[in-house]
Amino acid sequence: MPLTDRFRSHNGHDGSWRNFGLGVASGLAAAATLWIGRKAAMTASVGHGHPLKHRLLDLSSGVMQRKYPVEAMSTYLNGFHFYADDMGRQVEASHFCIHLRHDLHQCVIFDSNRPDARLIGIEYIISADRFHGLPDEEKRLWHSHHYEVKSGALVAPGIPELAEREYFKDLVTTYGKTFHTWQYDRDDFPYGVPQLMMGFTEDGQLDPHLQAARDARLGISSEQRRKARTEIPMPGVLQGANSWESGRTVQTRMEDISLGR
Repeated sequence: MPLTDRFRSHNGHDGSWRNFGLGVASGLAAAATLWIGRKAAMTASVGHGHPLKHRLLDLSSGVMQRKYPVEAMSTYLNGFHFYADDMGRQVEASHFCIHLRHDLHQCVIFDSNRPDARLIGIEYIISADRFHGLPDEEKRLWHSHHYEVKSGALVAPGIPELAEREYFKDLVTTYGKTFHTWQYDRDDFPYGVPQLMMGFTEDGQLDPHLQAARDARLGISSEQRRKARTEIPMPGVLQGANSWESGRTVQTRMEDISLGR
């Protein structure tokens, strides 16, 4: 055996690095296999009734295509909205958000956090400074987040409460504009035009049964969250937000108009 080979063999460098490389490669392969398996399982769970070729195309797309806007959605929030013209119609909303700019979040909203969740709407979240500069008519579309945060109704499932609290110290001062495109509390299909939604502003408005069912399913306590957030300062609500509190509100309707050319 050549001297260099004997030296390498004696020190174990070749063997150690080779084993390390094989271990990393095996780990990556196992992770990739697990990821593909999960994608396949998720595709199968929502692919009932689709032809096999469509399900295979969905699986291939899920594995091979990058979805940068979706991958950038970093925050999952769960809360409740009501229709701007009917507080009696209250729905749970799972938000998936990206902090697009320092004063702007954008969120897609689903009815749950399951693979087969229904896409039900969108929400834009802005800073108090940005809201303050909006035209008065525009402000009528926006709601504050002060009560949702302080009451514990809005949560970020799955992250430590301390980290959640730090996140909500900023969110408590923000304002949201929300439209739901699927009235899933009423229809099993996304009929009609998008509906303006609002957020709650005081105790006694949110249906306690709806909130209790959410808490039980997610394994959390809204009341515990409320107590943990007492240290978060309650901001003053800027004039123009939560316009429904005046007894008058706005809502979208379908209207026939002439086509511009």
